[in-house]
Amino acid sequence: MIRRPLRTFTVLIGVAATVTAFAAPVSAAPVLNEAAGPATLADAQQKLGTSLGTAFAGAWLDTTGRLVVGTTDASHSARIRAAGAVPKVMRHNTAELKRIQSTLDNRTAGLPGSVAGWYIDVVANDVVVSVVGGDATGRAWAASAGVPVRVEQVKSAPRPLWDVIGGQGLYFSGGACSVGFNAYDDDDRYVITAGHCTELGGTVHGVDGTIGKVAKSSFPGNDYGTVKVTHSDVDTPPRVDRYEDGSDVRIEGADVVGVGGRICRSGITTHWQCGRVEALDQTVNYGNGNVVRGLTQTDACAEPGDSGGSFVSRPSSGSGTKLVQAQGMTSGGSGDCRSGGTTFFQPVKEVLNRYDLTLEKD
Repeated sequence: MIRRPLRTFTVLIGVAATVTAFAAPVSAAPVLNEAAGPATLADAQQKLGTSLGTAFAGAWLDTTGRLVVGTTDASHSARIRAAGAVPKVMRHNTAELKRIQSTLDNRTAGLPGSVAGWYIDVVANDVVVSVVGGDATGRAWAASAGVPVRVEQVKSAPRPLWDVIGGQGLYFSGGACSVGFNAYDDDDRYVITAGHCTELGGTVHGVDGTIGKVAKSSFPGNDYGTVKVTHSDVDTPPRVDRYEDGSDVRIEGADVVGVGGRICRSGITTHWQCGRVEALDQTVNYGNGNVVRGLTQTDACAEPGDSGGSFVSRPSSGSGTKLVQAQGMTSGGSGDCRSGGTTFFQPVKEVLNRYDLTLEKD
């Protein structure tokens, strides 16, 4: 369940970023675009980020699907073009924006409930604080941080998406969620889902019977957890259900889709829904002291019961086997699939690294 931020009321605190775009010359290398696929784009972004060093100011796909790379030093424009990306000169580098975000992350004591979260808007080259309804207390909290941020008004506060509902999925004592991904270590197999689901603990059931028991859980701070598969009749293939939208997609890796990239998600309530990545590494306030960091913001809708479900790269059109990149597990959001909204997911790589697990994949 999700909602899209309403940007009809925006307050700018601090200095606005100046952006200058440079058109690529005729001799420039072919521009990388969304058709290159998540793996190629992720590799290009990583290499350019390393090459540009402190001048790197983020990367994203523009509205035409082209890879754009920001830099604070115009002299690097030729290097960016040579790598197949479109250069854009920005005021703040990534490190500066992360320092601003870190300042906010360290001020969660007494955080007003009207502050829905904050994130780096890589395209606008600033840090955004989301405030429900433009609440004065939330705006005052943002202004008192002592760092330049932009305040955006959002319609409603995000919330975790598990609920006591019927339907297929991952069933805990007291709630129903959705399966994210399957993984394994040297000894056992695991189902990965949202941490606010696994915090319920106990024995977990799937559509055809018992899967096992909650193994580990991390929420708040993070939003991931694992269920240890203890029944030998449970299979854990690298697949994600598209319900009525088509045959299952198959996981072939976990290359990250960047800002502007297309993603889809699956869950027991709203099934298969697609959208685009809007921001990375967002801090989200779910209320009651439940603040989660490092989430990815999207405009793909979701509703209660979809929590923990799979986020993947959007599969190609046409017939044949659909191979996708695992992105993460649905965490929470606001809005719904009737009016639209914003949904956040917990990146899957973090839980794989934290618990030393290997993703099931083709």
